Amino acid sequence: MKIKSEKFLKKFNGFFYKNLGFARIDAGRKFRKGFPEVIYAPCKTIEQLGLLVKDFLERNEPLLITKLKPIYFKKLSSIYPDLKYNPLAKICYHRPRPVKLKGRVVIVTGGTGDIPVAEEAAITLEILGSRVIKIYDVGVAGVHRLLDKLETLRKARVMIVIAGMDGVLASLVSGLVKQPVIAVPTSVGYGASFKGIAPLLTMLNSCSPGVAVVNIDNGFGAGYFAHLINTI
Repeated sequence: MKIKSEKFLKKFNGFFYKNLGFARIDAGRKFRKGFPEVIYAPCKTIEQLGLLVKDFLERNEPLLITKLKPIYFKKLSSIYPDLKYNPLAKICYHRPRPVKLKGRVVIVTGGTGDIPVAEEAAITLEILGSRVIKIYDVGVAGVHRLLDKLETLRKARVMIVIAGMDGVLASLVSGLVKQPVIAVPTSVGYGASFKGIAPLLTMLNSCSPGVAVVNIDNGFGAGYFAHLINTI
């Protein structure tokens, strides 16, 4: 069966990659998903990271590198000084062109120990193009700190609720609002939290409808998902 080249390109646009030997960069992801591939730093050498960064910058693409150690950023920024870095979130980023922020995503954390994951979500959202409002350290041990923020919560398009320990904050927030809640369990907590397993199970078993759960410490995943909801 023969088809016209224009129809072929329209059907398969975005299904191409660039082979660097150690990695096959999904160069067409921007056309399929609206944003380029994101680099996960662990298990990659500094040389590999450098080649990946070089390729993204040469293609003038927005860049996100998650879970990047400070010492690696120091080496990369000595070669590429335009790179930015959030040491709390351990996320490196570069946006070659300014973007107008849209909508409203509220990020809520249980405690200050959850802020690194929250910052990863926040930077992801802002690089993608979503407006972010942060409400940190309002966990259930002092729920009055959250209740005076109800007006802000109810103006959001979507919320990300990040908590370790017992992880019950996501259910509490969801019970107060009609918007969807993306819950992120963190590895913050004492022994019986099992490095995030306990809050993960609490969030998965939420009795409040409208809660979706991502993996432990996955601020990036929550931010990406929230952006999709925020910009529908």
